[in-house]
Amino acid sequence: DGYPDTALFERATPIFMDLYAENTSKRSRLYDGVLEGLDFLQSCQGLKIGCVTNKAAQFTLPLLKDLGIFDRFEIVISGDTLPEKKPHPMPLLHAAETLGVKPEDAMMIGDSKSDVKAARAAGFNIICMTYGYNHGEDIRHYSPDAVIDSMTELSGLISC
Repeated sequence: DGYPDTALFERATPIFMDLYAENTSKRSRLYDGVLEGLDFLQSCQGLKIGCVTNKAAQFTLPLLKDLGIFDRFEIVISGDTLPEKKPHPMPLLHAAETLGVKPEDAMMIGDSKSDVKAARAAGFNIICMTYGYNHGEDIRHYSPDAVIDSMTELSGLISC
């Protein structure tokens, strides 16, 4: 049926969480172009940048710090920050409200169908990456506003 035995799952979960915490950033690295894309976004006067992820805060914050990009974001919303997570629009709407941005003036950069669904439900525009967390599906099937291969392409889509 695709679901593990409940007792086995309950025994395995703490082991997984410990191993994941210990190895969160050991093999993680930024995709090519991410730093350049963040540099471009930060060069846009008045643009506010946030990070919204479904990853739990106990993993998100150390990962962003270890990758050297935590300070690039004015807000970080993890999967356990609010009562709902993507594809629910709540995390995006919370980020926009906190940053003082109207949803119709906001844009999300994502990589999954959950990101597209959340962006649409929140009234955000969305640009998707061809790589990332979409289970091998072509993100174009979910009709984001644009699809790019690298964040270096943002400068061709966004005018500062």
